[in-house]
Amino acid sequence: MVEEKVPELSKTISVEVINEPPSKQLGTKPKTTLNLGNIFKSVAEKEPKTDDKPRGLTNNDPIEDAPLREFWQRFADSKKNQVAEYHLLNRGFVRDGNTLIIHLNNAIEEPLLQSIKVELVSYLREKLKSNNLQLTSHLKEVTSARVAYTNKEKFEAMAEKNPMLIQLKDKFGLDPDF
Repeated sequence: MVEEKVPELSKTISVEVINEPPSKQLGTKPKTTLNLGNIFKSVAEKEPKTDDKPRGLTNNDPIEDAPLREFWQRFADSKKNQVAEYHLLNRGFVRDGNTLIIHLNNAIEEPLLQSIKVELVSYLREKLKSNNLQLTSHLKEVTSARVAYTNKEKFEAMAEKNPMLIQLKDKFGLDPDF
């Protein structure tokens, strides 16, 4: 405990100093410095020598459909707690060679797919041992028929299918609005 007397206020202030190890102090990071001495050395000198085998996945064989669908479903099942992602993945996909195409119903699903795309593709590449697998999306254009709500709209929709209704309406003097 350190006691100091502040001259202006003429009061004694007690300050307790606690020395903690740097790893437990909040808001501090270990200081690092950038070494610019090696900036002009070639990349070949920096990289350690390794054998000539390429790293990662190297199988470029065609992917079989059954294991692909099985691993797709496993990934979808792992997303059951995220309902929107689960429904998007359960919709399935269309395959065009090594490209998987997911058909989206509206533009809102695009960011949802983008949020899981990297995780999904890396999972499938790892399980199928194929590095040439791609995932794309295609926005389906949904054409919805106009729903007839009023009596007049319902009559016009039926008259399009059967034009004889207009003749019957005129012959009997019927009013579709009433």
